[in-house]
Amino acid sequence: MASLGALHVMAIYKRHIYMSELKERRRVVIPVRAGNVMAEFISFSGDNTEKEHIAIHFTGKQKTNEIPLVRIHSECLTGDVFGSGRCDCGEQLDEAIDKIDIEAGYILYLRQEGRGIGLYAKLDAYDLQDQGYDTYQANEMLHLPEDDRDFAIAAEMLKAVGVTQVRLLTNNPDKALQLTQNDIDVVEIVPTGVHVNDHNRQYLETKALRKNHTLDTEKLKKQS
Repeated sequence: MASLGALHVMAIYKRHIYMSELKERRRVVIPVRAGNVMAEFISFSGDNTEKEHIAIHFTGKQKTNEIPLVRIHSECLTGDVFGSGRCDCGEQLDEAIDKIDIEAGYILYLRQEGRGIGLYAKLDAYDLQDQGYDTYQANEMLHLPEDDRDFAIAAEMLKAVGVTQVRLLTNNPDKALQLTQNDIDVVEIVPTGVHVNDHNRQYLETKALRKNHTLDTEKLKKQS
């Protein structure tokens, strides 16, 4: 496990990778939810990782706060596109669209499938989970990081669109920590809902117990 000092150095290193080179490339308005929601998709140039991260801007139908509501969402093909019940990603994305469309803000859609290990490796990890390993143990069995996501790029995306203060929609304390380490002021953390079913209950409990995600474990046991 990396020391706090090593994590701090890593955060500084990631910040220097992106520097202030990240810039808006293009803004395009796209109707989503069958045209019921109008969202502005923003692409960027200057990202040395060459991943095509996207910011999605919502102007807000009932905007009451000048500080934008922001959701950092890592790509999940199985959950976001196919509605997989093994995670809560699709439900969290839907919740973010609903809330931010009302309150105004951004979804930062990061191309970090499978907590950064990629789609094929995620499927390999699912196979191990079917054998009894939890989501983090499965990664370890594959000699992969438990969580290889980088949220420093999200901070640079926010700066590129002129945002330095956010209300963060999340249950993951690491997202707030990495934003703060990269000069974004997280003025409020807005918890996401608990989207539990029989297929993802153990996965959510594991995130709460091992990574301190702010999920009510009793609520996880009661919901179905």
